[in-house]
Amino acid sequence: MDSLYDLATGDEDARVCKDIPAASCKDQPRNFFAYLGANLLTKVADELCSAKLILPWLLGALGAPAVLIGLLVPIREAGVLLPQLAVAAYVRRMPLRAPVWIWGALLSAVTLALMALAAGTLDGAAAGWSIVALLVVFSLSRGLCSVSAKDVLGKTVSKARRGNLMGLSAGIAGAVTLALGLLLQFLGNAAQGVAVFVLLLGAAGLLFALSALVFRQIREQPGATEGGGNALDTALASIGLLRTDAAFRRFVLVRVALLSVALAPPFYVLLLQQGSDGALAGLGLLIIASGLASSLSAPVWGRLSDRSSRLVMVLAAAGSGGLGVLTWAMARWDGALLSSPAVFAVLFLLLNVAHAGVRLGRKVYLVDMATSDTRAAMVAVSNTVIGIAMLLGGLVGILADLYDAAFVILVLGLGSLVAAAYAARLKQVSG
Repeated sequence: MDSLYDLATGDEDARVCKDIPAASCKDQPRNFFAYLGANLLTKVADELCSAKLILPWLLGALGAPAVLIGLLVPIREAGVLLPQLAVAAYVRRMPLRAPVWIWGALLSAVTLALMALAAGTLDGAAAGWSIVALLVVFSLSRGLCSVSAKDVLGKTVSKARRGNLMGLSAGIAGAVTLALGLLLQFLGNAAQGVAVFVLLLGAAGLLFALSALVFRQIREQPGATEGGGNALDTALASIGLLRTDAAFRRFVLVRVALLSVALAPPFYVLLLQQGSDGALAGLGLLIIASGLASSLSAPVWGRLSDRSSRLVMVLAAAGSGGLGVLTWAMARWDGALLSSPAVFAVLFLLLNVAHAGVRLGRKVYLVDMATSDTRAAMVAVSNTVIGIAMLLGGLVGILADLYDAAFVILVLGLGSLVAAAYAARLKQVSG
């Protein structure tokens, strides 16, 4: 295993250790590959049950109310974020954190199996509500994994190896995701029923179960159990920052407005699904477009953020807003264009490029704006406000039931343009 570890890390000495317990040095090659394998499996599983792509298409195929489709991304994101803020302190009081991750993965597996069962046996509103309820449980389970993963990584893999590990994981997972998109594109019109989604959800559950077995191979040394402050308590205690710090208050308002970009993808998926009569070739192209968007745009957004993270937020939000208006206009005046999966894949790729820019820009902006003394409090307050705002924003799906998906895309596009205009008024903190 040492020679394979040398190949993966480019290190001639598998025993080099930085910032991990001395007792973990001899287990580092084993831990590296166990963490890599588990992380890879969960990344692929997350794509198989994506709240931006797979679940919106599934709910549309099942005839669920559109308001539920609007709740998918908020529940998936806020369901991980808010409980994580509350339980982080309790997890850090445990000398071993790997069992928390394993329980989270196993709960995720069970939840996805039940979700597959619901998809295969129910339809309409009953199916939609069942899947959304199970998504809540799934998100809470993923929160357990998220809150423990970084602690385990920090205790078992050397400081100079973590970026390489995450990069390998993301790269391989991206290749697998693209292969999935190509497979669905190849199947094309031959696969239109919900059976495909039952298989996808079942496969995702199996991957989470396997990831728990792989993660169990990690040999973790007991760690410190003190100093784990409750991030939610920190947020509540620091909420006064919104009143006393005008720059931070403006940033939080901009971040709330930028939710218009994050909430949009499921409605693009719904619009294409309705226009293509449910043919999975369209979904395959969207998966490919989503995978390409991140890999192509992230390096560009990253370099630009170092110069001006404010400009990145402005450009990304404006791009998303313009795209929303364009998509609505195409749906109203030339709906035949949107029945083409290829055209829609280009729109979806551009949307995900914009979304990647928003995510990266606002993260860099907050880090650059805050000081070492205020950063933890600002992150906690910002995440708490956004978690609540995202759940409320998910109700925009009601408009899709009253009107249609194109109208929701227009509303979110206009919201993104407002966010861009307001972000342009933020002070410059990068560069």
